[in-house]
Amino acid sequence: MPTLERVYKNVTIAVASGDITKLQVDAIVNAANSLLIMGGGVAGAILRAGGSEIQQEANKKAPVPVGKAVATTAGKLKAKYVIHTPTMERPAMLTSEQKVRLAVKGALECARQLGLVSIAFPGMGTGVGGLDLEEAANVMVSEIKSHIESGTSLKNIILVGFNIDLTRAFERALQKSLP
Repeated sequence: MPTLERVYKNVTIAVASGDITKLQVDAIVNAANSLLIMGGGVAGAILRAGGSEIQQEANKKAPVPVGKAVATTAGKLKAKYVIHTPTMERPAMLTSEQKVRLAVKGALECARQLGLVSIAFPGMGTGVGGLDLEEAANVMVSEIKSHIESGTSLKNIILVGFNIDLTRAFERALQKSLP
């Protein structure tokens, strides 16, 4: 259930709290590393819920530079795809606001190329990447707005907080950007 929704140029941007792997959307985004090794955090949760075929397909598409994204099967998930978009070059590296901006842009461009209608994002760079929740949320909402302004197939974008702090950061960023 969304905790907050805004409509911008006919695209619904929603904030939700909980487990991203349970959502029925065209794609869920994995804040990856360039090697596409799915270890901990959201990647680990996607792997556990979706199955090893996600990692097997990702291995064939690696390496992926920061700023680019690739789609794989979603395995047993309700989603059709997992979009892997690196926020860091190697596993467990610190990331930056700029890398998160590039990763979100890459994921949205991949969604555009696939003609997707719905996508769900976790906090990008907010786990092992070490980025401040507010910073990450603001950059993500800013990049989503830019993407919508440039034309998109997307109709629903969900920002999913796995905890209340991230959920609230997403809500504040969305309220600030789209009052």
